[in-house]
Order: sequence, then structure tokens, then C-alpha cells
Amino acid sequence: MRKTLIEFKNVSFRYSEEQPWVLKNLSFKIYENEFVAIIGHNGSGKSTIAKLVNGLLFPQEGEILINNITVNEETIWDIRREIGMVFQNPDNQFVGATVQDDVAFGMENRGIPREEMMKRIDETLHAVWMQDYRMTEPYRLSGGQKQRVAIASVLAISPQVLILDEATAMLDPKGRKEIMQTVSELSEQRGLSLISITHDLAEVTQAERVIVMNSGEIWAEATPREIFSKRDELREIGLDVPFIAVLAEELKRAGIELPQEPLNHKEMLEELWTLHSRT
Repeated sequence: MRKTLIEFKNVSFRYSEEQPWVLKNLSFKIYENEFVAIIGHNGSGKSTIAKLVNGLLFPQEGEILINNITVNEETIWDIRREIGMVFQNPDNQFVGATVQDDVAFGMENRGIPREEMMKRIDETLHAVWMQDYRMTEPYRLSGGQKQRVAIASVLAISPQVLILDEATAMLDPKGRKEIMQTVSELSEQRGLSLISITHDLAEVTQAERVIVMNSGEIWAEATPREIFSKRDELREIGLDVPFIAVLAEELKRAGIELPQEPLNHKEMLEELWTLHSRT
């Protein structure tokens, strides 16, 4: 059984007393080495969850635990050593004149010795395929390259949790796929827990578990396959479903029942082949 890394206990949050609750009595757990996707319509509370995990915000009610340590103003700097966050717009995260300076920044703030810093810069830039851009000014990079550097900067501080807050939203489909492939490989190699807050349904299908938010509450929590089987219910709360799930639905209406709900093109072909082999 995997160790609990993050726990929300009856957490409620609102941005001011005049505004409604963004999160209402929220409770869930995220485990070591787990890939969790958090989805929901705009205003459902999913990005607020990321800010609460990282201590950018604190709940008005309830408790958040990271490695059994309560997140508060006294523990926040220790907590942030464990949590790495990559945002939608990487330009907001750049502080260095060069790629190398930017990756070094977080380590300098933590007092990591120079020799260790240089080693980590090498390792993380190689990990995200950006070693050839070490002395490049960040503004000269493409969107996908900027996100790779942002990920390297976070990985350099050796967090236990990597949070992607709409981190691929500004990229084209090819760029999204490349970034998610890199992140998935790195999280597996380094034993990271990965939390993806996203609208990209292809990202969601890669997760082990999906938390669906609706109006500040957990609407559902299950595997991607189980979540996307609730097609009509998802549409009712303003969420889309993957094209493959829609295709499976149309096949069913045409009298072609697939043995298992497919999540991607490969699984769809396998299910159709299995069905063909039985006839």
C-alpha cells in the first residue's frame, strides 16, 4: 500500500467574505508515485487546489497535510521544498538572464552548494532535452522549450510532487504530447507524484486516477476509463469527453458493443480487432 503524500481534510476556501465558497468541505488523498488528473469547468476550484497545496493560499476551514505536516505559515518553506509547480505561462516563472541562471535560481534560494548546483543543472537540462540551450536567453525559446526549462527549474530542487497547472494549455498538440511524455518519464524515473490540472483530455487518459471537480466539490473520483464512461453526466456539468469515447458511443448506438471502453486510438483498434475475432 502506497504512502499518503497529500491529504485534504474537510477543506473550505473562499477569496473574500463577500464571495461564495470556491471549495466546500473538500477531502481527498494523493499517494506517493501517483499520477492524478484534476479536471472541472472554469470556476470549479481545481486551480485553487494547486495553490493551496503549494501554500500560495491557506484554507479558512479544514487542514492540508503534506507528508503528515500541516500546511501553515510556519511550515510553508519546508513544504515548498517538497512541491514543484509549473504554470500555464512559463514567462511568469523566468527570473534568470539565461536558461542556466533560471534553473539555478531555486537552488540558490535553498543554499545548495555550487558544485551540486552545476551537477543538477546538467542533469535536469539533459532530462528535458534542453542542454544545448544552456546559455540561451529564455525569451528566445519557443513555447514548448520554455515549458521544458520551467520543468527543469522545478526538478532541480528535487521535489516529491510535481504540479502542472494548465502547463500545456498554450502549446500545440505536438508540444503537449512531447511535454507530457517527458514529464511522465521523469516522474517514473524519480518516483515523483504528478498532479495535472488540465482541460486536455489526452492528458487525463494517461492518469492513474481522475478527480472531477464541480462547483467546489468532488463530483467523481475514479480511473479515466470509469470517468469517461459517464459521458452524459459529464456533459451535464459542462465537461467534454474524448473523441474516442464519443466514437465508442456512436458504435454502441449502431449496435456494435465493444468489450471494453477504449481510452485512445490504440485501444479502440484493439477492441475492434477483438470484436472482429469473435465474429
